[in-house]
Amino acid sequence: MTTNKDRAIVVSALKHAAPYIRLFKGKVFVIKAGGEVFVDVDKTKALMEQVGILHQVGVRVVLVHGGGPQSTELATALGLDTTFVDGRRVTDGSSLNVATMVLNGQINTRILATCRDLQIPAVGISGVDAGLIRAHKRPPVQRAGESPVDYGFVGDIDAVDADVLRKQLDNGLMPVVSPLSCDESGNILNINADTVAAAIAAELNAEKLILATGAAGIFEDVNDPGSLISYIDRSALQKLRDSGSLADGMIPKAAAIDWAIANGVQRVHVISSKAPDSILLEIFTNEGTGTLVVDDIAALSAAEQAQSS
Repeated sequence: MTTNKDRAIVVSALKHAAPYIRLFKGKVFVIKAGGEVFVDVDKTKALMEQVGILHQVGVRVVLVHGGGPQSTELATALGLDTTFVDGRRVTDGSSLNVATMVLNGQINTRILATCRDLQIPAVGISGVDAGLIRAHKRPPVQRAGESPVDYGFVGDIDAVDADVLRKQLDNGLMPVVSPLSCDESGNILNINADTVAAAIAAELNAEKLILATGAAGIFEDVNDPGSLISYIDRSALQKLRDSGSLADGMIPKAAAIDWAIANGVQRVHVISSKAPDSILLEIFTNEGTGTLVVDDIAALSAAEQAQSS
C-alpha cells in the first residue's frame, strides 16, 4: 500500500527532475560504460534501465561499451597473455580475435537483448559499420628512456562519421557502439572505448560525455576513498596526470576527457557504474555522484559548484 509519505517522495522527485528534463530534452548524451558492468545480466539491466529512462524523457543517447574484464578472462581461458602499458591493452593477433568475439559478440548482443526486454529501440553498431570510425594502426610509441612500445592491432582515430549515428538518432533509435574499427584496407583494429566515446561526443556536439567506470570518480589520492574530487578543470586534471596521481585505466580516461573538452564537449562526468542509479543521480540532481570535468571551473554554475558542499 502506498502511503502519503511515499506519494510525497515521488512527487518531490518528479518536481526536482522536471527542470533537468526540460533542459536536456533533445540533447545528445554519449555514455561510455566499462565492461565490468556487463559481467552479468542483473548488472547490465540495472544500467540499461537508467539509460532507458534518459531515452524515454527525450535525451538522444549513444552508448559506447568496453569489454576489458571479459577480454582478459577469455584470453586467460585460452592460455593467452594480457599486457597493458600505461593502462592501454597491447593487442596481438590472438588478442584481437578475443576482442572481436567479446565486444561485437558477447557484450553488444547482451546489451541489445536487455534493451529488447526494456523496450528500448537500440541498434548495435561498431566502428567498422558504414565507416563510422576511420582509423589507422598505431605506430610504435617511444617512451622516455625505454624501447618503443608496439601496441599491435590498436587503432588511432582519423575521423568519425557522425551522420551514421545521427540517422539512427533521428529515427528514434539508440546506437550501442562497439569500439572496434578497421583501416582503409579492412584490417580490424582495437580502439580504447574511452577514446571512441570522446571522439563521438565531439563530432555529435554532445551536451555531455558520461564515463561510467569501476571507480567512483577521480581521486586526488587513489589510495584515499575520501579524496573524491567533485569537480575539476582541464589544467588541474593535467596536474594530476603529471604528478602520477592517476593510475591504470584512469590514465587513458584522463587523455580522452582532455581531448573531448578541447574539442567542444562542455561537460564530462566520471561516475561509478557500481553505485545504484548513479547516472540518474548525476544528471537529475545538483549533488551528483562522481566527478564533473570542465574546461574552466569559473564557467560552472552556482548549482554545479554546490556539488562540493
